[in-house]
Amino acid sequence: MNIKDIIQTKLADIVATVFQINDVNKTNHVTLDVQQNKTEFEGDFTIVTFPLVKVLKKSPDNIAMELGDAFTTQSDFVESYHVVKGFLNLKIKNKFFLENFHHTQESFDEKKPRNQTVMVEYSSPNTNKPLHLGHIRNNLLGYSVAQILKEDGYNVIKTQIINDRGIHICKSMLAWEKSGTNETPESTGIKGDKLVGNYYVAFDKAYKKEIAELVEKGYEEDVAKKQAPIILEAQKMLLDWEKGDDTVRNLWAEMNSWVYAGFADTYKRLGVDFDQVQYESNTYLLGKDLIQEGLLKGVLYKKEDGSVWCDLSDEGLDHKLLLRGDGTSVYMTQDLGTAVQRFQENNIQKLIYTVGNEQDYHFDVLIKILKKLGYSWAENLFHLSYGMVELPAGKMKSREGTVVDADDLMQEMYITAKEKAQELGKLENLSDEEKEKSYETVGIGALKYFMLKVDPKKKMLFNPAESIDFAGNTGPFIQYTYARIQSLVTKANYQPTKISAYDINASEKELVMNLANFKETIARAAETLSPALVANYIYEVVKSYNSFYQNNPILSQEDENTKNFRLQLSDLTGKTIKKGLELLGIGTVNRM
Repeated sequence: MNIKDIIQTKLADIVATVFQINDVNKTNHVTLDVQQNKTEFEGDFTIVTFPLVKVLKKSPDNIAMELGDAFTTQSDFVESYHVVKGFLNLKIKNKFFLENFHHTQESFDEKKPRNQTVMVEYSSPNTNKPLHLGHIRNNLLGYSVAQILKEDGYNVIKTQIINDRGIHICKSMLAWEKSGTNETPESTGIKGDKLVGNYYVAFDKAYKKEIAELVEKGYEEDVAKKQAPIILEAQKMLLDWEKGDDTVRNLWAEMNSWVYAGFADTYKRLGVDFDQVQYESNTYLLGKDLIQEGLLKGVLYKKEDGSVWCDLSDEGLDHKLLLRGDGTSVYMTQDLGTAVQRFQENNIQKLIYTVGNEQDYHFDVLIKILKKLGYSWAENLFHLSYGMVELPAGKMKSREGTVVDADDLMQEMYITAKEKAQELGKLENLSDEEKEKSYETVGIGALKYFMLKVDPKKKMLFNPAESIDFAGNTGPFIQYTYARIQSLVTKANYQPTKISAYDINASEKELVMNLANFKETIARAAETLSPALVANYIYEVVKSYNSFYQNNPILSQEDENTKNFRLQLSDLTGKTIKKGLELLGIGTVNRM
């Protein structure tokens, strides 16, 4: 436990023995919090006593005095206490800070196995377009959550399901077929996912043109959208695909292979990977089998047109379509089948879907239908719902070709990092290879940190210029502090030596306490599935270290004991920053 937790535990014990109040945080709704002292009054930690006033019918100062006396007599870590208007300030012995620091050092790499396996799904793109800015947040969030869960002791399976079939895929295929140019990534030099995406945009343009022509002929717009020849052709192609037509299937396989190659390049540069990959083309039939089971059980019902539905009115929802009248499946059909397959084939205790909040209703329905079908593990499905990403220009639209391409954005971040580094002129002595690694690590790291420091539930506005700033709550600022520490410990030829006695000053104490909170932060981030907690924790550590660094000479310190302690403190800070950034999928460099 960190220092704050130890004090909190002792506080509960004292309140129980001195005031006869058991379970301080629940009985009588009394909650006492231990906080780091940020005031000018003497003491390292503060306890607010006012919650006990009503229960004990005593003045805040008297309660604080009694608590202070108990702490000094019943613990070996409190040196003295000070009462200020009902606030109890505790001064902790230097020896205890030192012991806690050494414990933090020694336990840094320890993990307590939780003996549970969690599957985290993220990315899960469609094969009709390249990955864009929204996919970047999805991938970074899912990957980071997986890394945090792993660090917190869980076994983790990272997975994605590729939406490789459906009407949207047929749109790109049909547009390519109609072009008559037989373009390929090789013949055009265009990345495969981008080439296919171009045809998706081309379909939409042709579709809109046909709708306009039909409207001019007197059709209502809703009718025109359904009767446009090109959409009817796409729907026929989908039916042919489901019937196994060789021509359609061969074109589908070829164009999807172009997309997969493009995705692989994007994932590699983004620094995310997967343990398993599923394909909707392999799971949608399983979903259909579940529909038949549901009909036999009476959980689902069929309409006169042959479509199959689930009545969720008893759950406060509406009726949900699960199978169209022509026998084709919908997204829900496939997700039902995929969920069942995942629990059948893997020994998992929890399944996390990393999907935007636009799909909140979808996952609410999915879980409720699985429960109705009798799958008890549906209780262990969790939708990690996150806010959309927007740019100053507004919302992106794939069909209109107005998305921010993931590859283009990563390249822009790399170029900006390169320009910044050259402007500062701090990499002149590095080789070209080392410089390139630095540009890439800083540029992509800036992108990742900016995305992950925001609470997942919040919608966010991404500003590339702000993200690459070398000051403030940014990735480059944190990476720069790490590089500074590496330079320091290298110059000092640092070799750790345990220190038995040292008079720790205020800025050193603050840094020791912050470093001791690392594992607690990871545990909270794992529980809440929020990488933002880790990101902002690292930033607080960096601010604390920079304050310590500016106020405490290290290499010029003549006292070897003091110098050694400060080097140890710097080294542990560096390790904490590096590990924290790794949990966010962000790399480090030793020079910037």
